[in-house]
Amino acid sequence: MKNLNMIIITGLSGSGKSVAIDALEDAGYFCVDNMPVVLLPKFLELRSGSVSEVQKLALGMDLREKEFVKEYQAIFNQLQEEGYRLEVIFLEASEDVLLKRYSQTRRQHPARKEGNLLESIRAEKEQLKGLKEFAGKIIDTSSLTVHELKDVIIKHAERGVKTERMRVTVLSFGFKYGVPLETDLLIDVRFIPNPYFIPELKTLDGKDNRVKEFVKKWPETLGFFEKYFSLLEYLIPLYEKEGKSYLTIAVGCTGGRHRSVSIAEEISAHLETLNRQVTLTHRDIELG
Repeated sequence: MKNLNMIIITGLSGSGKSVAIDALEDAGYFCVDNMPVVLLPKFLELRSGSVSEVQKLALGMDLREKEFVKEYQAIFNQLQEEGYRLEVIFLEASEDVLLKRYSQTRRQHPARKEGNLLESIRAEKEQLKGLKEFAGKIIDTSSLTVHELKDVIIKHAERGVKTERMRVTVLSFGFKYGVPLETDLLIDVRFIPNPYFIPELKTLDGKDNRVKEFVKKWPETLGFFEKYFSLLEYLIPLYEKEGKSYLTIAVGCTGGRHRSVSIAEEISAHLETLNRQVTLTHRDIELG
């Protein structure tokens, strides 16, 4: 278990720690938020004794856990001495931004006792001063959007670590059975001549080479491949940059048995040549 990459996400309340945890989860980290720091050594001991394949671990820790400030330094030092690779990422933001964020969420500040919100923010900053100095990475989120913060976190976590890329699903379907609800990108391929009306092809499906040859022989099909593959090669990295974890490309024809299946097979094969993680599903192949 000591070969795992462990990141502690901490910092000021309202600075974006939940967004950071979500980003790391999307990047393939096993994430636990608000774990008491005193339980961390025991947690690692339990994980090392299991058959878990967890190699990347991210934990959210802050003032929500009352013993955190008092205990974190001794525990973090102990784990590092035992050989664990542990990095602390500290998130902060300006007082004006924190005030604005709290006014929007109307949540109670974890350091709030007496006085107003600004005094609570300043009290938390004082309590976490030592932790900020301990941190290996400090990120000011004042001017970052949610997507920009995710991008910063993932890029930092990826240094020397192979993270999971966006998963792509290519899904064929028939319009007569409804458009898949999980669709992100939809393409209608009913412009291609229909093998259903060819007697020797009617009973086959789009995975059969004879149907594939029929579907691909038309100039409009070849033109479609050229333009659509180029579009996907342009869009997919942009969706990844935006922080998207899953992308579903739905390919539809009338019954979901011939054209959409053959086209989905070609799209999937092309994405695999680009080293993309692709899942291919034919929803209506037995219905059309």
